[in-house]
Amino acid sequence: MRIDVLTLFPRMFEGPLRESILGKAIEKELLAVYVHNFRDFSDNKHQQVDDYPYGGGAGMLLKAQPIHASLEAIRESSPATSKRVVLLDPAGKKFDQSLAEEFSEEEHLIFICGHYEGYDERIRSFVTDEVSLGDYVLTGGELGAMVMIDATVRLLPEVLGNDESAKTDSHSTGLLEHPQYTRPAEYLGMEVPEVLRNGNHKLIAEWQLKESLRRTYLRRPEMLEQLELTDEMEKMLQEISQEEARAVDKEKL
Repeated sequence: MRIDVLTLFPRMFEGPLRESILGKAIEKELLAVYVHNFRDFSDNKHQQVDDYPYGGGAGMLLKAQPIHASLEAIRESSPATSKRVVLLDPAGKKFDQSLAEEFSEEEHLIFICGHYEGYDERIRSFVTDEVSLGDYVLTGGELGAMVMIDATVRLLPEVLGNDESAKTDSHSTGLLEHPQYTRPAEYLGMEVPEVLRNGNHKLIAEWQLKESLRRTYLRRPEMLEQLELTDEMEKMLQEISQEEARAVDKEKL
C-alpha cells in the first residue's frame, strides 16, 4: 500500500511512522508513506495557503490551489490507478472499523489534513471521502490521519505477527472482544477462569462468545442491534441478562 499525507506539519508524523507496527511495516516494504507539506505547492511567493473567507467570518480558510497542485503532483508520481482521497473534516462520515477494513483494500490512500477554520468548499470536489474521528474538533487533521492510518495498516496481510489477530479484535466481529488472561493463573487473589485452563476448545469457544456478548451487552448495547444473532447467541443473551440482574440484586443486599 502507498499512503500520501498532505499537511502543514510533516514532523508530526516522524515518530508514529518510525515506531511499532507502522515502522516495521515500512521496514518490511509492506507500506510506503510519503508526507508532503502542501505549503511547498503554493503559487504565492510567500507560500501562503490560507485566506479570509468571502462574506466574512472567523478565522482563515485553506485555499484550493495548494491542495489541488499537491494532488496533481502525487498523481503524476504514482502508477496506481485507484486512489482514495480522504479529507479529514469534523463534518465527515464517522470513522469506524468497517471503514478501516474498506481502506485496507485500497492500493493507494491520500489523506488531506486541514487546519485553521476550515476549507475552501471547492477542495471537496478533489476528494472521494470526507471522514471524521468523532463528534469533536481537533486543531488539525494530523492526529486523525495518524489514527486512521494505524487502524488501516494493521489490517494489511503480514503487518501483524499473526494475521488472525485482527479478525478477533473488538468491532471486527460486531462484538467487543472477550476478556483475556495470561500467566500466572492466580494474581492478588484473582484467578483465570477454570474453563480457559481445562483444554476443552469447544467449551473455551462457547465461553469466549458468551463473554464477548456480555461485554457488549454491558458496555455497548447499541452494537447488538446491528448484529444478526444466532439462536445460540439469543440464548446466551437471555442467560447474561438474568445473571447480571442477579448480580445487581446481590450487591443491594
